Amino acid sequence: MASASLPPLAVALGDPAGIGPEVVAKCWDNRAAFGLPPFVAIGDARSLELVWDGPIVPIDDLRDADAAFDIGLPILHIPCSETHHLGDPSTIGAHCSLDSLELAVGLARSGSAGAVVTGPVSKQQLYAIGFAHPGQTEFIAERCGISPANVAMMLAGPTLRTVPVTTHLPLGQVAGLLSSAMIEARGRVTLRGLQRNFGIAEPRLAVAALNPHAGEGGSLGSEEIELIQPAIDALRAEGWEVGGPMPADTMFHAASRCTYDAALCMYHDQALIPLKALHFEEGVNITLGLPLVRTAPDHGTAFDIAGRDLADPRAMAAAISLAAASAARRRSDMR
Repeated sequence: MASASLPPLAVALGDPAGIGPEVVAKCWDNRAAFGLPPFVAIGDARSLELVWDGPIVPIDDLRDADAAFDIGLPILHIPCSETHHLGDPSTIGAHCSLDSLELAVGLARSGSAGAVVTGPVSKQQLYAIGFAHPGQTEFIAERCGISPANVAMMLAGPTLRTVPVTTHLPLGQVAGLLSSAMIEARGRVTLRGLQRNFGIAEPRLAVAALNPHAGEGGSLGSEEIELIQPAIDALRAEGWEVGGPMPADTMFHAASRCTYDAALCMYHDQALIPLKALHFEEGVNITLGLPLVRTAPDHGTAFDIAGRDLADPRAMAAAISLAAASAARRRSDMR
């Protein structure tokens, strides 16, 4: 659902020592096959040259991107102070990836870019340079003036969308940190995101239980009764279609997936395992609740295969496609 009037997408290359530059370059190479709209790489051009011998077109203004896109991969070059070593993450690379991310977000906030697509970064290296956010999602939310409590990380594939209520926490801490208010807030962001980003007028949300067999009436845990059900009831009272708590072992088979538009899960792996089992090469991370569209491929830096021409670009292509479709839909709704 891309629109000819949509500005080009800003694609931050991610860590220059990882596979981000390679998959972005492969997306340009296969732009016709993937049906991709114009996009601009944001980062150090040398990170592309290390993994690709295709045409690169440096630009200074995103308004030049459409014309450049037919000639080569347009890039807003952000030079790094040292040469990159593939597969060898460094704090220099972290600075480069953070500068690329910040510029991409700024371009989208100003309206110069239609959306932001972020390549994979090394959190370990970012933390080493003083990065104070759990991840790129929280950084972008802050730059947009949005509380992290009002955004949600959705993992989207062709037949399944999942949202974890809690994200990067040790499993032993999940039950103690869950609350009805948190579940309700994530559910509301998810439902509104399904409307704004996917064009689903009356979205259906399935809420996963925390405990086996949805707690068996309290005999296997009380979180379903004390925390999850009250949140579901509150969302239903607002008019949303919400089901659950559903046992997680029975809600992801094909027949069940047809009954909802997204699954709200209680912890990270409960959401990501089914998504990656079904759509490992096509999974997209989309941040809901932002005033702009941000997507990312649902994979990491893969330093172990960087520079070996083994990186699969399908997840990055899916992230670019979803960003364009969501941005075009939101743009159309504003008219």
